[in-house]
Amino acid sequence: MAQAHPELIHPVILCGGSGTRLWPASRESMPKQFTPLVNADASTFQETARRVVDPTVFGRPTIISNGDARFIVAEQLLQARIAADIVLEPSRRDSAAAVAVATLHAARRDPQAVVLILAADHVIGDTAAFVTAAKAAAVGARAGRIMTLGIEPTGPATAYGYIRRGSSLDGVPGAFAVERFVEKPDRDGAERLIAEGALWNSGYFLFRADVMLAELEAQVPEILSATRAALDAAKTDLDFLRLDDAAFARAPKTSIDYAVMERTTRAGVLPVSFPWSDVGTWDAVWEVLPRDAAGNAVRGRVETIDTTGSLIHSEGELLTTVVGLDDVVVVATPDAVLVTSKARSGQVKDLVTQLREKAHPEADAHRRMYRPWGWYQRIDIGERFQVKRIMVTPGGRLSLQKHYHRAEHWVVVKGTAEVTVDDKVVLVHENEAVYLPIGSMHRLTNPGKIALELIEVQVGSYTGEDDIIRVEDIYGR
Repeated sequence: MAQAHPELIHPVILCGGSGTRLWPASRESMPKQFTPLVNADASTFQETARRVVDPTVFGRPTIISNGDARFIVAEQLLQARIAADIVLEPSRRDSAAAVAVATLHAARRDPQAVVLILAADHVIGDTAAFVTAAKAAAVGARAGRIMTLGIEPTGPATAYGYIRRGSSLDGVPGAFAVERFVEKPDRDGAERLIAEGALWNSGYFLFRADVMLAELEAQVPEILSATRAALDAAKTDLDFLRLDDAAFARAPKTSIDYAVMERTTRAGVLPVSFPWSDVGTWDAVWEVLPRDAAGNAVRGRVETIDTTGSLIHSEGELLTTVVGLDDVVVVATPDAVLVTSKARSGQVKDLVTQLREKAHPEADAHRRMYRPWGWYQRIDIGERFQVKRIMVTPGGRLSLQKHYHRAEHWVVVKGTAEVTVDDKVVLVHENEAVYLPIGSMHRLTNPGKIALELIEVQVGSYTGEDDIIRVEDIYGR
């Protein structure tokens, strides 16, 4: 493996969360970090990756993701024209295990590599200021400190943890030792902390790999042991590095804050004042979006009358209208609608829990489901039929499969399809159709240079997704 450049910062983007507080736009099938909630042209994950592409400052990024999101990660990196290492977690073990894996991965290239840990779902309003701050904090990291960026508060927020700063750090201009990390306070506590000069805890960390490994060994050796074994036994799968499932599952589930940052004596903080939000709730999304003269932030096809201080988010062709409401959140998607006051938008997470308990599929799954070859979206469903719209990216190929309970009709509306039916392979062009009998072995491929779109009509006694017998799959599913 090539030696890392000693002056570069090695960014690691953690993107394993599900973002349930931003339901229904964010769900398990497409979490908030991959959704264009703030920038209509890019997800927060793509914006985060673009923030660390300066080759004079940053090395090749590493992405830590769960396996289910691997093809979304790869596709969005491709769209952003960013090359990265993608490491797949087989289960969610919280941020301490993810940081341990990232540190071990970096240490294999250079034991003293400076690692920058970033969340994939944050919004930063000034990239240049962020890069300047990362370079300044890296000075402390190279000197053996575990640095964090502390955000200068703009108000008594109760959704963030706080950092009490101690004495100045020698040799690191503008930085301080961390006196104490403080859990999310109530409003009175937040006001007291701000009066005392405390900072918001951004969750960004910079450290030398050998320093973090020493702290993990001292504080949580069981996490380091499990993640080292998981990385040692990792397997390459296409463009991904897949951690060993059994070894990784042995890592205790805890955050890097609890595991290391609240225990270490090496913590330092650099105060920063660039615009920042973790956009964890819909009212936080409203805060970072442009607003009209009435204080409304709108996205999509929206009309309002006598409505102020509100967020109205409408997806697709749906027209969403609001009359006579103030300080509300209205989110309309093709299969679910959320209406809440901004003040109580944090309770959406509790709502998702209730939806799961009552087995509502909309709790976790979008109507449009993304797959490694593209996506499909249900148009209609009845007792013995289902209609889907399918998009296959150029070069995309569905698995070789068959169904026991349904036949399918494919009608191509854009592009050219290469269709395998048992022992025959045919090309199907726009405005042409092909029939797939029950039990036939079939596969769909896009051999062209443009996206392939088709309408699929399923007819049979059962049209569930689990009536798929995969015989061969290039994506290893």
